Amino acid sequence: MTAFFAVDGFLFAAWVVRIPDIRSQVSASHSALGLALLCVSAGAVATMPVVGRLCLRYGSRPVTVGSLALLGVAVPLPAHAHSVAALGGVLLLFGAGYGGANVAMNSAAVDLVAELRRPVMPSFHAGYSLGGLLGAGAGGLLAGTLSTAWALALGGLLGLAVTAGAGVVLLRSPAAPAVAPARPATGSPGSRTAAAPHARLLVLLLGLTALCCAYGEGAIADWTTLHLTDDVHAGAGTAAAAYAAYAFAMTTGRVGGTWASIRLGQTRVMVLGGLTAAAGMLLAALSPSVPLVIGGFVLVGLGLANIFPLAIARAGAAGGPQGVALASTLGYGGMLIGPPVIGFLADAAGLPLALTTVALAATVAALLPLTARSR
Repeated sequence: MTAFFAVDGFLFAAWVVRIPDIRSQVSASHSALGLALLCVSAGAVATMPVVGRLCLRYGSRPVTVGSLALLGVAVPLPAHAHSVAALGGVLLLFGAGYGGANVAMNSAAVDLVAELRRPVMPSFHAGYSLGGLLGAGAGGLLAGTLSTAWALALGGLLGLAVTAGAGVVLLRSPAAPAVAPARPATGSPGSRTAAAPHARLLVLLLGLTALCCAYGEGAIADWTTLHLTDDVHAGAGTAAAAYAAYAFAMTTGRVGGTWASIRLGQTRVMVLGGLTAAAGMLLAALSPSVPLVIGGFVLVGLGLANIFPLAIARAGAAGGPQGVALASTLGYGGMLIGPPVIGFLADAAGLPLALTTVALAATVAALLPLTARSR
């Protein structure tokens, strides 16, 4: 299962580090690029509820393989877009594969977490971050040697190869028992009626937590390289290295996420992480120094590392695959609103000020888990 998370992160990062080249290719302003990037999240959010139902009907494993195959096919397409409208169209397909893969993978991972009876969801998401680190690192190394079209094509082919190999293993292995939505201890109809709204409210709170976290992750993915090249005047290789540093920090945080969740408790990990991310984002957005900006992004990576996976895991425990789908849809809604908000604010007041909204979202993400715990 970790291999699928890694492929997902690798393919997404392969696209992210080429955003400055794609922007020049289509001659887009900040706001126009924000609208095009909106299509990634629009495709994802439109697909997620459907994928949740497909997981219930056919199982999350085959849906995972199919969604990642679609993502691998879609990755090379932005390199062949020569207008903002064409870029938005291919990013809708990219978003559909990305959103479908995330719901299906997380649903399968929730089943495994229930089987293992340990909070290991951050470990699976560490695979995503590791894939992002590898994708960003490879993109930075190849920035001056391969064209955007060749780099994305090779990334897509590698993603398809790993998906095919890991998919054979996954589909042939015994399936973990599916997680059912939480039920009350008593068998009375009144208890079930009262418990259902309670579970939905809990999933909603956790989904909003994921939304705030995804807003920050999407902003980092879409605007980090542009902030470094346009505002801090760093080179393309340095900008790619900064995103790689962020991905490495997130990977490190998620590798230790299971231990931290057991030692400190999941709610405390989420609260501390949100506050750390808020402080780091203010440093990254407002500092004129490249080393300080990169250090700020490292803090953001460490802070956001475990918020999203823990929120999705708890939503899955409360609502099953449909709980994962609802929380994921809300979560990636953060990516839906993030690109246009950042883009329009950047045109109006500058990209550094626009990025400070990530600090606000991270602060909210730190407070919502306290409400969810009380529920």
